[in-house]
Amino acid sequence: MGIMSESPSVIVFEPLFPGVVAPRRATAGAAGYDVCAHLVERLVRLCRDGAELEQSAGAQGRLSLQAGDIALVPLGFRARLPDGYEAQVRLRSSMAFRRGLLLPNAPGTIDADYPDEWLVMMKNISAREVMLEHGERIAQIIVQRFATLSWVPGVVTRSTDRTGGFGSTG
Repeated sequence: MGIMSESPSVIVFEPLFPGVVAPRRATAGAAGYDVCAHLVERLVRLCRDGAELEQSAGAQGRLSLQAGDIALVPLGFRARLPDGYEAQVRLRSSMAFRRGLLLPNAPGTIDADYPDEWLVMMKNISAREVMLEHGERIAQIIVQRFATLSWVPGVVTRSTDRTGGFGSTG
């Protein structure tokens, strides 16, 4: 019998391949759970110059990202979050600073009812090829509680003198 997904203190983790480990925090004070690329013998979906394609990471688990490539990097597991929680996907800072990779949809959101393998969308914004390796820590997951509220029609009155949007605080 599996762990109930309704418990707010557990995330049900299902490795899809041998050797895949659950996301983990690097230190006791870390807010995020590091996740690793699972690339050995995987086909990875890419978007290159507006065209979708698949690229094999091969037996060595190496994925080449050309300048401008966007990849959906597989993590090798799926998970079930408790109701009322989301997982925010954020890039590890070293990936942006040292490698020129970004998350184009940062932070990405994984909903509690998402049933498939978790993926990280990464874009190579550098002018050179970037290589990702199997097992490399590529992103972190921040687990957040969220509220679900009703939207109702009505009149929105001004509560401050702020107007104009961007730069409205000076």
